[in-house]
Amino acid sequence: MNGIPDCPRPRWGVFTQPGFRLLWTGETVSGLGNSITVVALPLIAVEVLDANSTTVGLLAAAVWLPWLLVGLPVGAWVDRIRKRPLMIACDLLAGTALASIPLAAWLDALSFQHLVVVALICGTAAVCFNTAYHSYIRIVLDGRDLLEGNAKLQGSEAATQVAGPGVAGLLAQAFGAVTALVADAVTFLISAVCLKRISVAEPEPVLDEERIPLRQQIREGLRFVRRDRYLRPMVTWGAVINMALMGYQAVQVVFLVRTVGLNPAMVGLLLTSGSAGGIVGALMATRVSRRLGTARGLLLLQVATAPFVLLLPMTTAGPGLLLFATGAFLVGIGVSVANIVVGSFRQIYCPPRMLGRVVATAMMINHSTIPLGSLLGGMLGDAVGYRPAMWIMTGIVAPSWLILATGPMRRERDLPQTHKPEQAHAES
Repeated sequence: MNGIPDCPRPRWGVFTQPGFRLLWTGETVSGLGNSITVVALPLIAVEVLDANSTTVGLLAAAVWLPWLLVGLPVGAWVDRIRKRPLMIACDLLAGTALASIPLAAWLDALSFQHLVVVALICGTAAVCFNTAYHSYIRIVLDGRDLLEGNAKLQGSEAATQVAGPGVAGLLAQAFGAVTALVADAVTFLISAVCLKRISVAEPEPVLDEERIPLRQQIREGLRFVRRDRYLRPMVTWGAVINMALMGYQAVQVVFLVRTVGLNPAMVGLLLTSGSAGGIVGALMATRVSRRLGTARGLLLLQVATAPFVLLLPMTTAGPGLLLFATGAFLVGIGVSVANIVVGSFRQIYCPPRMLGRVVATAMMINHSTIPLGSLLGGMLGDAVGYRPAMWIMTGIVAPSWLILATGPMRRERDLPQTHKPEQAHAES
């Protein structure tokens, strides 16, 4: 990623490649369903089961807890097997689990325990799918297309997050929050079909790797991330900001409904502002990386956008809703660009044989703080009030860019394209 080439590109870029088109289509449709579920599940807990913010936080934590429990062994396991069959199986499992919620509700048998079990199943499927997915992109696209491909995928994900909460809110208002989950279950099936149709040949796993004990492979992934002077601050920053983001997101639906006084449709529409920022960030990522550099652009955008998160707890009814929309929009830009640049950097930088382990290690550390943030945000909401809880958690997000500034990014224009042993040990 050091000096992205400016050679002529096809008009439609990576969309000219059939394998990427199918991958993008499946992920876009599935992303729409996921963004519906992000709003629908807490609404089900609040409106159908009369849950408080601690309970909603527990539900959000259950989705991410599998990263902490199985993230590292899954990373080593994924390096040993073919990625696409695993991804298809994960889609089918998650779709089946989500479909069980409307069925239980229609049979008048829905409980909070059922929601938690489904959240754990979907979270475990997501661990396996996302770890394989980040390695599989490198199979579908070559190195020079990774930044563009990740930007396209991130942009479509952000676009579905704009539509999803609004659709979820409208469906919940018109038919009830439970009905919205039917759409998500169908999208996982569509994603599985698209993956099945990809014809890009996937190389067989390296047999020598299978002879290495799983525990040793896990240690190699941890050691690689811990010693690398680029990955170490990225992973630390990701863990901190994920905890804080999920902390306020765990309470924001309850805050908007019970403190600000919004109905489900308005909550869904207001939450699209962060996703709209994600679209803008995805459109900006490649251009910012070319003009400012991947390292400098990433750091400067975090400095410029993260402090605006402090507008969220200032939200009031009427014109005050613009504070929430503005803050979420600008934070969405920064997070989207970071996801694209950091994800592309890992895919190019890490040795292919270790990519699954490195991705899983980084994502396990980043995601392990999400359950903590969800629980902390929910408990703070009940203990000190919803608005003070929003202030506490957003107050952690605002200065989080300082962690990135401790690494070499503050002195360099671009992130390197190739891992070198001396880079790993220079600041160890």
